[in-house]
Amino acid sequence: MEHIVYALEPKLSAQEFRDVLVSSTLGPRRPVDEPERLERMLRNADVIVTARDGGKLVGVSRAITDFAFCTYLSDLAVDLAYQHKGIGKRLIAETRTAAGDSASLFLFAAPAAEGYYGKAGMSPMPHGWVIKRDR
Repeated sequence: MEHIVYALEPKLSAQEFRDVLVSSTLGPRRPVDEPERLERMLRNADVIVTARDGGKLVGVSRAITDFAFCTYLSDLAVDLAYQHKGIGKRLIAETRTAAGDSASLFLFAAPAAEGYYGKAGMSPMPHGWVIKRDR
């Protein structure tokens, strides 16, 4: 198995972020053709955890948190060639560690990934509400 290195990378480049979004299942649901928007997404995140194989970005977790009560895991992307190797679970764990164990961690699952999060140790959240973005 590959030797994956996990790290906090607050300065992750928008291009690398885009590449892993496209190589995962998140590309169609993220603004991958809007580099300025990707840049804002990264710079305004509180926690960015990466997974690298020999320097190549193969996974990323991007979260917004107050480090005290709540953490929103807004992106969890793992390159399709690296899925089913525990990378996503480890990215979740590293994100939780960075945000602190006093903060609940929550996310919105992509329809194709709904079955994954229970296996990753997360519980469903039945009462949630959203105002969707305009674009």
